[in-house]
Amino acid sequence: METIKSLKLNPPLIALLLAVALFFLGGLIQPGFLNINQAFNILRLAAFLGIIAAGQTLVILSGGEGIDLSIGAVVTLAAILTFRINDGQNTMVLPAMAVALLAGTFIGLLNGVGVAFLRVPPLVMTLGMAGVVQGLILAITQGEMIGDTAPVMGRFISSPLVFGIPGVIFIWFILAGLIWLLLERSAYGKQLYAIGVNRTTARLSGVRVPVMVIITYTLSGLLAAFGGFMLLGFTQTVFMNLGGPYLFPSVAAVVVGGTALSGGKGSYWGTMAGALVLTLITSLLTTMQLPQAFRQMTLGVILLVLISVYGRQRGLRQ
Repeated sequence: METIKSLKLNPPLIALLLAVALFFLGGLIQPGFLNINQAFNILRLAAFLGIIAAGQTLVILSGGEGIDLSIGAVVTLAAILTFRINDGQNTMVLPAMAVALLAGTFIGLLNGVGVAFLRVPPLVMTLGMAGVVQGLILAITQGEMIGDTAPVMGRFISSPLVFGIPGVIFIWFILAGLIWLLLERSAYGKQLYAIGVNRTTARLSGVRVPVMVIITYTLSGLLAAFGGFMLLGFTQTVFMNLGGPYLFPSVAAVVVGGTALSGGKGSYWGTMAGALVLTLITSLLTTMQLPQAFRQMTLGVILLVLISVYGRQRGLRQ
């Protein structure tokens, strides 16, 4: 009975088991789906979503109705800046990445200041910032995507490195380890969970809540920009809405992984499992040759169902 109870209260494990089940279901739907190359391909696609959703995880954990709707725009801006500065030169990869990460960090900082000090609701602040960033993209590009992607980015990010495993998968798991250390082995992580559970109690316990909020949104911008840089290595090109399709899934992956929308409960491991589940569902729907509109509706229904299930977490915690 205790084992069953712990399984019910362990959404990351449930999401991981669901991902495994979906993978085997794919083998029943499509002959040849069950093979190591397909598994690596699923992991590679999930890695980009997982990296982009990392910052979203931190923001949602912080509570206060936290959500970052500027992530999609930041991903696009970072990819465009990298594309333009890099211009196909291997020697310019690191400078281009530095500029992209700085831009994302600055945007996240502005979001944090707006939420923490100006008292703008996160939904409004980040949605408004997304509009500002999209305008900035238009000002920078003037509708023309000038530049190129360095060959080394494609070779290192999306091509197999060791035992046929693409580089982005290694990078994803390294990032996961760093976030685990940040959340579980640092003062920041303890304070983040504290403000997610109850900001008033956290403030009375000595936690500087505004500073924590600013740091969290800044990290979200940084991680979204890093996701944009990584995504460019995979797509090898940019367009005006490159990061847009990742906004909804970034929230969905966090929720599917069991992080409470009320904040204070969840983990990045859950988000990783959620990214796998969403990627597998998308892959299966594509394999079944279903229209894009139906795929979007299916993902929406799945998210609503899981929110209704995981929404009980707040009551259980209290």
